[in-house]
Amino acid sequence: MGTTGRTTLSARLYALADRIGARGAFLATLAVLVVVFYYPVGTVLVAAFSDDGALSLAPLWATLTDPFYFGVLSGVIADPASAPGALVGWVEAGFPAVRTGLFGFTAYLAVLGTACAVLVGLPGAYVLARYEFRGRETIRSLTVVPFVLPAIMVAVGFTTMFGTHGTLNDLLSVVGLRIDVAFSLPLVVAALTFYNAPLVTRFVVAAADTVDARAVETARTLGAPRWRAFLDVVAPQLLPSFLASVLLVFVFDFMAFPIVLALGGLRLATVEVWIYSLAANLDLGEAAALAVLEATVTLGVTYLYLRYERRGGSGTAGARVERVPLIGPPSLGRLLAAAYAVVAAVLYVGPLASMVAESLTRAGGFSLANYAFLLAQQLGTGGARPTVAVQNSLLFAVGAVALAVPMGVSIAVVTNRSGRLARVGGALLMAPLAVSGVVTGIGLLQGLVFGVDVLGHHIAVTGPVAIVAAHAVGGYPFVVRNVAPLLARVDDDLVAAARTLGAGPARAFRDVTLPLVAPGVVAGAAFAFAISVGEFNATIVLARDTASYTMPVALERYLSNPSVGPYLGPAAAMGTVLLCVTAMSFVVVERLGGRWEP
Repeated sequence: MGTTGRTTLSARLYALADRIGARGAFLATLAVLVVVFYYPVGTVLVAAFSDDGALSLAPLWATLTDPFYFGVLSGVIADPASAPGALVGWVEAGFPAVRTGLFGFTAYLAVLGTACAVLVGLPGAYVLARYEFRGRETIRSLTVVPFVLPAIMVAVGFTTMFGTHGTLNDLLSVVGLRIDVAFSLPLVVAALTFYNAPLVTRFVVAAADTVDARAVETARTLGAPRWRAFLDVVAPQLLPSFLASVLLVFVFDFMAFPIVLALGGLRLATVEVWIYSLAANLDLGEAAALAVLEATVTLGVTYLYLRYERRGGSGTAGARVERVPLIGPPSLGRLLAAAYAVVAAVLYVGPLASMVAESLTRAGGFSLANYAFLLAQQLGTGGARPTVAVQNSLLFAVGAVALAVPMGVSIAVVTNRSGRLARVGGALLMAPLAVSGVVTGIGLLQGLVFGVDVLGHHIAVTGPVAIVAAHAVGGYPFVVRNVAPLLARVDDDLVAAARTLGAGPARAFRDVTLPLVAPGVVAGAAFAFAISVGEFNATIVLARDTASYTMPVALERYLSNPSVGPYLGPAAAMGTVLLCVTAMSFVVVERLGGRWEP
């Protein structure tokens, strides 16, 4: 056999080994996902189509014809006695509950939250896209902050800012005024806006960066005024990204759970909150039916989002639209930018600053007593030990990262290629993003925690193991998102050179590819860590006792504990600790240029 023949055979053997290695890692990841995601979620969804073990649409039909869930659409007027707390709360919020029921109220809340996110997010996008000023990139980076902040911590911040005994009322009391929006619909919508307005801002600004200035200049040269050039040239290029952000915000608001539970409770119950309530009462069949119907809505909207998301930012900016200095002669745009800065300070800085201030206050003066309270491992009648919750959060996060990083890297390697396996990997990535964390938690609870019988053996795992699994499922897609773009830029010739010098597939990946994608791996790990530390939806279902509480679960217990009353100092202290942990993760992500987009 000649030299050329040996080289060809060697190349084929290397290619075969590479395919086996990549596919082996992918199949191992798939096996883990089957155990910790697909099977548990599948058992929940199957329960919606079975009655006493037999295939049946009865549970689903019972939900569809229940007036509490669908109002007059079910053909029956809801009886207020069927669920007085939720119905009364909806009516007090100004919503005609008997007309459209639980799903109608959830959609109503999602529409309100989306509208407010647009009203707050678009001015922010205008300021960032139109003006150049010191700190602009920092502010743009901070638009990711709400997505690494735990939602339950944000609820604590809004309670300390806008609650009955909050910072806002303390300031208004100076002039004899007082407002009461605690546990009301406006407060829930404001907190959802805090979370989702930055998403609108980031999508639109990213699209604005692809607008070609020459097309705008051509329109102006042909006599179009500035507003007409914007409508004819700029707006059509921004529209797909804007619509994608709106649809994604609607999905997030429709599935909102921690904020609604903490700030609204069952009196402002949404579908997600009611699923949790049913699961807490072990009414898993009805919870499964609700989950199927909720998934039908969210998957339909997610499909539309993906279509617009692919169209967004497709332009190639030959010359970027020039931004003007923010500091300059007074103008309407600059006045609007100043007004927006005030609104943003109240909405974004206010709740977090109020939480930190509350944590450092006792009896009207500066004090570290709240932190000493945490160290003393006391929570009164709540039963949870704060330091145990902190330790659990950190340990669970380390375990989740250890599982999420290899899963995410293996999927990134597979999806970086062409072919059927890459398409399967892409679908694999999207599945956990489209399924409610509460549903994942219910599936893990009744599957792995309660146990399954395999070949005559009863196999079960503890709650903490299931929590780590749920956190890893929520975090690995962000590892993929951070690693995949760097993998696409790796020079194949470098890998081929290492293979020619005798390196096997694993060593070539370790010595050549991995160092080049290491920043993405670290950024993805930081994202997975932050997501695990702040995860609430699945954790509150799986944390069956105080020994497995995490910081977000302990925070919710503080807010729902009647004995705490107006005193939120310990909750604010734990929220501040949680803020510091997630802030460190954000710094790592930002320094490494991490990607956060869903």
